[in-house]
Amino acid sequence: MKRISRIKMMTCGLMVFFAANAPAQSASGTTTLSVVVPAEAALTVTTATTNMATASTTFGSAFTGSTSVNLKFRTSATTGSGTVTVKITTDFSPTGGPSVATPPTAGDALSYTCSITSSAACVTGSTTASTGSATNVVTMGAAKHSANAGDVATVGWSLTDDPVYAQGTYTATATFTISAS
Repeated sequence: MKRISRIKMMTCGLMVFFAANAPAQSASGTTTLSVVVPAEAALTVTTATTNMATASTTFGSAFTGSTSVNLKFRTSATTGSGTVTVKITTDFSPTGGPSVATPPTAGDALSYTCSITSSAACVTGSTTASTGSATNVVTMGAAKHSANAGDVATVGWSLTDDPVYAQGTYTATATFTISAS
């Protein structure tokens, strides 16, 4: 009986010894991370109200003001492109003042210029705004992107100062849209 107990004890001791000195068991695996980075675009109009004013009291200069638009974009590498457009979605109101769709005097116009410091490009010169269709403000070519914080486009507005406009306050809505492919 003593002998069986000793054998059992030795067997248990050997098992503990081998278990303690056995190599650790582990396993590992891998995965490949894949991300498709698409063309993307976003904008924020940072000037909630663009106040337009004239420096003249004798109809010598236009009403002017500027709107800031923050742009974030990325275009596709080879055939990518993008645009920022603006459309006057609500004409000036109330009636009796300026109008984009039906100016009270031939030659009256709401127009704009653009400036931007980025890999995008503003349209050249002055562009007449429209209620009928959107007009380009900024264009982006292939493989272009903004800074991480975005790029700021400044749109400078100009509205003819026509004596036919009745005295008062008039408002219109300009809607900016960005796209990228």
